[in-house]
Amino acid sequence: MKLLHTSDWHLGRRLYGRRRYDEFARFLDWLAETLRDREADVLLVAGDIFDSGTPGTRAQELYYCFLVRAVAVCRHVVIIAGNHDSPNFLNAPKELLKAVNVHVVGRACDNPADEVLTLRDARGRPELLVCAVPYLHDRDVRSAEPGESPEDKEKKLAEGIRRHYTAVGAAVSRIRRDLGADIPAAALGHLFAAGGRRADDDGVRDLYVGTLAPVHADIFAPFDYTALGHLHSPQTVNGADTIRYSGSPLPMGFGEAGQRKSVCLVEFNGREAGVGLLDIPVFQRLESIRGDLDYLERRIGELASAGSDACLELVYEGGALVGNLRGRLSDLTEGTALEILRIRDNRSAGREAPSADENRTPDTLSVEEMFELRLNVAEAPEDQKSRLRLLHEETLRSLDTDGLSLSRTFPGRAGQHPDTSSDAAGEEFDDSDGVSSLDTADTPADAGEES
Repeated sequence: MKLLHTSDWHLGRRLYGRRRYDEFARFLDWLAETLRDREADVLLVAGDIFDSGTPGTRAQELYYCFLVRAVAVCRHVVIIAGNHDSPNFLNAPKELLKAVNVHVVGRACDNPADEVLTLRDARGRPELLVCAVPYLHDRDVRSAEPGESPEDKEKKLAEGIRRHYTAVGAAVSRIRRDLGADIPAAALGHLFAAGGRRADDDGVRDLYVGTLAPVHADIFAPFDYTALGHLHSPQTVNGADTIRYSGSPLPMGFGEAGQRKSVCLVEFNGREAGVGLLDIPVFQRLESIRGDLDYLERRIGELASAGSDACLELVYEGGALVGNLRGRLSDLTEGTALEILRIRDNRSAGREAPSADENRTPDTLSVEEMFELRLNVAEAPEDQKSRLRLLHEETLRSLDTDGLSLSRTFPGRAGQHPDTSSDAAGEEFDDSDGVSSLDTADTPADAGEES
């Protein structure tokens, strides 16, 4: 018997504002063809089908159209909810999908034994037990008590998750005994296992407030294969070949650029599971380029000359201040298939203003003093500082010539807060994580795109 294990599709997710429906569609086409070509009997999907609890119509269309193709070539499909999914949304068509052997478990059952599915072969004989444990919400595994410390909460979470999987494992033993058949058992889970690795910029959310609540791999001992979701990098847990994260099929951030993506092919011989990886094709290349301006320009030129259509993250790490950095880099990709999604100036990122007298607040500083503070934060070279001071003085003079006082142009100089509306502050949104960001050192290249 053959199983395919995948997870973390995140249908509907954007990458710094860029829609990715074409990539998702191509992956699902590939997956349907792989199910057919490999003659897989069961498909296991370990959570985070969608990126949002309220997926758009295009994401839903991709999901249901894929299921139609999957059930035509695969005997059973088992799907659990992840932390990004809405349990109610996934469960809504549950009974309808069950009629075509698509088994959905969107939320934890009151009796964990109800999460154990008995899958049957073409002749109706039991062939596999699947323990479909969805993402366990805090409320599913513990009761809140007044005065709990964060450590108490974390301990109770871990104990609650362990209890749940222990109950599911005990149910497997009972069902095997009742069936009189020593058939294999595969578990699904969406959680953070101790020892798991994350990549930078992978978009993985912390599962519980204040903690990742990692669980130890020994809770999976009753199962012959454990198919995990949540971490986007394909990996084993504690070196156990039969406890695996399949990883996401697409790189979810530039931290995963160049990472090999795969699905797990599991073949049972009795209860012994043999595991192999099937590489997923690269549907859209991502590249992160870091260096000074000369290197960034040279590398962009190389990619353009090669006809690359890569999506780019550009990280400026030079020592000198560069005026209109975004414009200069964007000009290099004009007329090419390259697309800049993110530009980051590491000169500005993460720097703090030098310490000052606590009484020296912005409304007590002169314009010149504020400008000098900004030059110091930027650590501008001395030759550039002189030039920038001259330009600043010219700007102030032109304001005076035009009859504009600085206090009128910047209300904060009159003791008010500056305008922080989205138009004035340049606020940009990236609904890939559902959170707006206001960060001039790290913004999407497609500012102003509809969120």
